[in-house]
Amino acid sequence: MKLLCLSNGHGEDVIAVRILEQLQQQNPAIELAALPLVGEGYAYTKLAIPIIGKVQKMPSGGFVYMDGRQLLRDVKGGLLKLLLAQYKVVRKWSKSGGKILAVGDIVPLLLAWMSGADYAFVGTAKSEYYLRDEAGWYPKTSKWERFSGSVYYPWERWLMKGKRCQGVFPRDSLTAQMLQKCKIKAFDLGNPMMDGIFPANSAPIFYNSNSEERELGRSLKVLLLPGSRDREAYQNWELILQAISGVMVTFRERSPVFLAAIAPSLDLTQLQQILLASGWISKPLSLLETPISDSEALGFSQKNATLLLTQNAYHECLLAADVAIAMAGTATEQFIGLGKPAIAIPGKGPQYTYAFAEAQTRLLGPSLTLVKNPERVANTIKAILSDPDRIQLIAENGQQRMGQPGAAARIANFLNESLAGN
Repeated sequence: MKLLCLSNGHGEDVIAVRILEQLQQQNPAIELAALPLVGEGYAYTKLAIPIIGKVQKMPSGGFVYMDGRQLLRDVKGGLLKLLLAQYKVVRKWSKSGGKILAVGDIVPLLLAWMSGADYAFVGTAKSEYYLRDEAGWYPKTSKWERFSGSVYYPWERWLMKGKRCQGVFPRDSLTAQMLQKCKIKAFDLGNPMMDGIFPANSAPIFYNSNSEERELGRSLKVLLLPGSRDREAYQNWELILQAISGVMVTFRERSPVFLAAIAPSLDLTQLQQILLASGWISKPLSLLETPISDSEALGFSQKNATLLLTQNAYHECLLAADVAIAMAGTATEQFIGLGKPAIAIPGKGPQYTYAFAEAQTRLLGPSLTLVKNPERVANTIKAILSDPDRIQLIAENGQQRMGQPGAAARIANFLNESLAGN
């Protein structure tokens, strides 16, 4: 079997790679290739999966939540020419007898349909939780959305109903149920986002029987997620540093340790310069508390706090942290899937705007708290960690919304059986 994977974004690339890795283990004879529609596909090259066709960074960094100005910037940056080149690649792949796995939103799904090949779709961008939960529609859900009956538009569902579509894998059980009602071959196999992360204690406990915060004799560990998109991440980083200045004051007796999980595509030098300008002092790792094993991490200190910049210990950061200050997509969802709380600050975009953050709070429910400005982060964290009922709700909600690990292997098994048989 020959399988080409289409994905459109850094997070989507990572999810796709997890599935392809399982496919390789289950079927060593499979011929794999990838075509990242946004960015340069670092995740694929790391696994030695060949990239076919032209790849190019777009000014917006992605297709989701773009406004008209971002779309215009992408068009000027060669978007239409890039899409045409990518269409030619998928058509050529189809004619050679290859199959396609689309990961992301309507863009890879549409290209898969246009290819003429058999295809499957992993829907990472949409969830019914944007519109409703198990109790029913949210009050702000529009009449059109209720009439449509699903977070997926009719034309998207039409693409999923195509005869060549062998299977659709939504990101959660609620979405799978709704698509099944629409007579779509949707399978509830879990969310690959949670694969490869090995949770320890899923929820932090910082309270006593009277719901009062108490000292446990260890540092408060805070995960920092500025996002993965170039330019935007550096602006997000400045907002996050404003937020942690308040955290250092509010939790000064807890000697906070800030774990900054930085995407490999970002320039650490720029982040380091912003840190130094904000009063942080560079320190050798040997002189700092380091709950991660990355010997290449950069260490900093200020007053009673420690900050670590790492591009090699992403999973360790997720597992070690008690709470996150998050301005990211996939990374925020993975952290919440571990049953932990996150605080979101809206940025200037193009991705992490107020609209994106507000939609993300609907997607993730009580696990993600949106604050209007960085100054509110510290008190929000204090309120969450001093409320045992809220902590318990967050722990249960994270698992419900993000699902159990092992989805990549289950999806790979389905693909091996269905696509290989056609």
